[in-house]
Amino acid sequence: MRMVACDLDGTIVRADGTISARTVAALAACEQVGVRVVFVTGRPPRWMPPVAEATGHRGLAVCGNGALVVDLADGGVVRATGLEPEAVLEVAARLRPVLPGAAFALETLTGYRREPEFAPHHVAAREALAGELPDLLADRPLVIKVLCRQEERPSAALGPGDRLPADDMLRLARQVLDGVAEPVHSNPLGGLLEISAHGVSKSSALARLAEEWGVPAADVVAFGDMPNDVPMLRWAGRGYAMSGGHPEAVRAAGAVAPPCEEDGVAQVLEALLAEKAGYRPADVAAEIPEDRPAGRYHPG
Repeated sequence: MRMVACDLDGTIVRADGTISARTVAALAACEQVGVRVVFVTGRPPRWMPPVAEATGHRGLAVCGNGALVVDLADGGVVRATGLEPEAVLEVAARLRPVLPGAAFALETLTGYRREPEFAPHHVAAREALAGELPDLLADRPLVIKVLCRQEERPSAALGPGDRLPADDMLRLARQVLDGVAEPVHSNPLGGLLEISAHGVSKSSALARLAEEWGVPAADVVAFGDMPNDVPMLRWAGRGYAMSGGHPEAVRAAGAVAPPCEEDGVAQVLEALLAEKAGYRPADVAAEIPEDRPAGRYHPG
């Protein structure tokens, strides 16, 4: 084990938005023995400061499902791979016929933008620039990911049966966006698609970092729980899906870790560190007095 690649929400960030002291201790112990730790998440950079504060981690993080590499020490973007405006319009044109009432929002390097029909679910979204999609793209922003949700429009009211579960949305999106963009979701109950540029995934960003650091995939341990984690879990030498995670993640991983709420990542890392360096949880846990808030992420 030379590198740990770890998803956040549902993997180490619990339902109440906290990261346990035990998990923080296990991640710190990895770094103490020279194992690189990389957080790999769908979150944009603005959602990362609470994670950096909670964990004390000041290294690199992969954000936006692989579109960004961010330096947690200063919040700076090290690398970005986004969708060009033409690709965003193509994505929307392909999805609207198969997802009635589809509405779109954009994560860009300069902030969050949304169509008027895309209902805001958090403060940043309520304060976002709103407009029709061509207008939102007029200044040619680099779009980190496109968000798609089925919303009710006055001109085309939807019945309850017209709104598809996230898994069904993802199945249709994969069909119509094949070769154009990379759709995923990170919550089967959320009814939201997250769409990256073609070829961009958590594994694509991780593979590049690992190559730069001289770490083969065989020496990477990865943890995740949702479809957006699948490429990473398949790429890593040891992929662990969280118990209770999405079936796609469980099928993609070589092993299953205990649930997030039971500090599953910490349990696995403690065992691996004991093999590597005789680590004992008490060695670091005394320095981390309490569980810490990392914020609950609401992508839409």
